[in-house]
Amino acid sequence: MNAMLIGADTLGNIPDTLAEYGIHICRHISGRNAAHQRKLPSLPKETELMILFTDFLGHNVMRHFRELANEHQVRFVACRRSVCALKQSLDGLSQQEKASICEGCKHGKGKAVAKRKYD
Repeated sequence: MNAMLIGADTLGNIPDTLAEYGIHICRHISGRNAAHQRKLPSLPKETELMILFTDFLGHNVMRHFRELANEHQVRFVACRRSVCALKQSLDGLSQQEKASICEGCKHGKGKAVAKRKYD
């Protein structure tokens, strides 16, 4: 699955985390630069998921990309720029969405993996 990332100057360990879910980064926009804040007419054709890092985006930029995702019927996830927050957001997707994301995932071997909760 191809994802477009919006927000965050640097990604750190996020590409490794996305790779665990079988997600490839097709484009990354930091959102801080004035050129990045200009409205895009459309998303890259291969975009299947949009990830918004909320702690690095202004409200107008975030609203624009949410509307753009809705227009192109692309799922989006909004979370803080941390591996833990990203994992929680990706784990929070519905079972059907998890199955499509985990297709080819090394952990799920093509099936969605149920997350166990421990006390």
